[in-house]
Amino acid sequence: MYFIIIRGPAGVGKTTIANHLTKKLHAYHLSFDKIMSKKKLDIIKGSGIPSKNFIKANEIALNKIKNIKKKVVIFDGCFYRKRQLTHLLKNLHGECYIFSLKAPVKECIIRNKIRKGDMSKKAIHDVYKLTSKEDHGTIINTSRKTIDRIVKEIITNLSN
Repeated sequence: MYFIIIRGPAGVGKTTIANHLTKKLHAYHLSFDKIMSKKKLDIIKGSGIPSKNFIKANEIALNKIKNIKKKVVIFDGCFYRKRQLTHLLKNLHGECYIFSLKAPVKECIIRNKIRKGDMSKKAIHDVYKLTSKEDHGTIINTSRKTIDRIVKEIITNLSN
């Protein structure tokens, strides 16, 4: 079994890309946004979502994949807390590939409006700043690229 982590700012296309990769690779997909929302771990307190909430989301995700028979598991989330990413990587048993999706913040704001516009412009900016502090894995620029092109780029990087 191997793992693919798709990370980046809100509106960059993480879930869209993860869904397409899931079909192409016959993988199992877990969205951290869904886990956080469903378990009410995405509540902002003070300066943001508490770090411990991201670790709880990791534990839920790790528990979900225990009995998965698929060869590939794809995670998507912002992963802007280094502690969350480190914890997840430490607890995954198998090869891990991290892809950081990038696009200009203006493009992320436009994409957010198209998808449902569930985040404010300020929230998009805040998450953008947090995810841009550190780069992890392979950087994939999604700006002005088709979904197929981005997916192909990721698969090419997996092959290398």
